[in-house]
Amino acid sequence: MLLALSGMFARYGYGQGKVLDEYIQSAFSQNQGLKQQNFQLDKSLYALKEAKSLFYPQIGLAGSYTKTDGGRTIDLPIGDMLNPVYSTLNQLTNSEKFPQVQNQSFLLNPNNFYDVHVRTSLPLVNTEIWYANKIRKESITMQQAAVNVYKRKLVKDIKTAYYQYYQAGKAVEIYNTAQLQVQENIRVNTSFLANGVTNSTALTRAKAEQQKIAASITEAENKQKNAQAYFNFLLNRDLSAAITVDSSIFMPEEILPPATPTGNTRDELLQLSQQQKIASLFYRQSKSYLVPKLSTFLDLGSQGFNWNVDNKSRYYMWGVNLQWDLFAAGQRKYKAQQAAIDISNLQAAYNESNISFQLEQQVAENNYHTAVANFKSAREQLKLSEKYYTDQSKVYKAGQLLYIELLDAQNQLTNAKLQLSVAFAAVQTAIADIERTQASYKL
Repeated sequence: MLLALSGMFARYGYGQGKVLDEYIQSAFSQNQGLKQQNFQLDKSLYALKEAKSLFYPQIGLAGSYTKTDGGRTIDLPIGDMLNPVYSTLNQLTNSEKFPQVQNQSFLLNPNNFYDVHVRTSLPLVNTEIWYANKIRKESITMQQAAVNVYKRKLVKDIKTAYYQYYQAGKAVEIYNTAQLQVQENIRVNTSFLANGVTNSTALTRAKAEQQKIAASITEAENKQKNAQAYFNFLLNRDLSAAITVDSSIFMPEEILPPATPTGNTRDELLQLSQQQKIASLFYRQSKSYLVPKLSTFLDLGSQGFNWNVDNKSRYYMWGVNLQWDLFAAGQRKYKAQQAAIDISNLQAAYNESNISFQLEQQVAENNYHTAVANFKSAREQLKLSEKYYTDQSKVYKAGQLLYIELLDAQNQLTNAKLQLSVAFAAVQTAIADIERTQASYKL
């Protein structure tokens, strides 16, 4: 029976295997949570492109049209100044060649006036957009680390769910085997009762045990369905989709050690490191107000009254803009101090996380050693339970043993099988946990 259980493990695989790795790669492309992380990464890439575009010329079309009446005016007494002169000239020439003119009044607001121009502007010196570009670059690296963090967690969750599904499936098989044994006991006890060898107590007890195991089978099948649904959820598949069980070779006599440490840095620490860099850039950006902003522009357009367009209406205008913030009541100073506090806070978070991950790795390794010890113990218990059940079964069939004692041996064997499957899954889960803490899975 132990050999059969060994074959069962061989069928279901030990270690990662090709099938499980294919499931993981499928999850990398289908998992909805990971897609959200990738969308954030794409957003960071576009944010960088946006920041880079600020260094290039900006071209825009602007126009205006005004129609006014009333308001302030500019009064010119042209008639008062010229009419006396014109009158004198008419007398001297004895003619009317110089007519009288009226005083003029011009609206200060232009009436029926348009202005349309194309403006091209270009920043020459602007430290804010330079730092914004650097911050966007660091944000991409930080978001890539966030994607990797999610991927590694997803790998661990998939492996854990996979072995939970395996464990639930093994429980169903073990209970079905136990049910066959009980059915055999019912057959034997029925024969004993018919031959007057024993009373009906043993038969009644066997039938009660049959009902108990049937309930356990139902419970195990439901656990398997739940594990199947969760595994498929992680892969973004139909919750009832079939799961291919890994066929990698596994021998209970060989306990594979976890992967050796690769020296990889946890992606969470890379995230914090990038956050520190970004905070440092924000600090330097807040101090950059000491450098003035300088930009240039060129306007090409046309302006005039009554929509006239001719050589006189067309124009160009070129210029340079300078902006230098000399006083802002300490706003920049306080902003820089906030950024400096962020840097210190992130450094403290980095140090705490580093120690926390060391503790996490140590706990994972200890859990692995415990799981291996439990597996070895469960394997030996199965050997002893198998021998004990075989011996008790022979004695019972010879009529020299109470059924309650045979039932005890059978329950011990069933529990030993279940314990071995649980221990096997625990070892695999512990290895996946170590892989997560070491960031050793190749993404």
